Amino acid sequence: MAFEILDGSTTKPTASSSAQQLLSVLGASAKLEGKFDISDSIQIECEVGGEMTVGGKLVIGQSGVVHADVRTVDAVIMGRYEGNLVASGDVEITATGQVTGNIETDSLVIAKGGFFNGNVVRIREAAGAQPAPLYVLDERRLAASR
Repeated sequence: MAFEILDGSTTKPTASSSAQQLLSVLGASAKLEGKFDISDSIQIECEVGGEMTVGGKLVIGQSGVVHADVRTVDAVIMGRYEGNLVASGDVEITATGQVTGNIETDSLVIAKGGFFNGNVVRIREAAGAQPAPLYVLDERRLAASR
């Protein structure tokens, strides 16, 4: 089994972006299993199972496969995800993303071609707060062009 962990904290931010650490786990044949607590953001390009808590953004790359219950701030799913996902921020399932399981969030975007099989539950952080709407990506583009 060969895999590589890259710490993106050494990348230099551009003038228009802020520095954000992104831990990357790569490896075509790598399989990781366990309980993971990640304080920053992570990009996964291998197979991961178990439980994950991510303090930033979870990015599942096109070659990533995650079978885990996950708590995160934001999530971008370009690969495969199976499990229960709780995200206090935004969840995006891209055109190549495949999700099977339940999602708890106030903001879910599914791109045309993206696959989702499960239930969505809205998080209500404060009583009486207006939750963010759920969009299909094409509807968001239509609303923005009006």
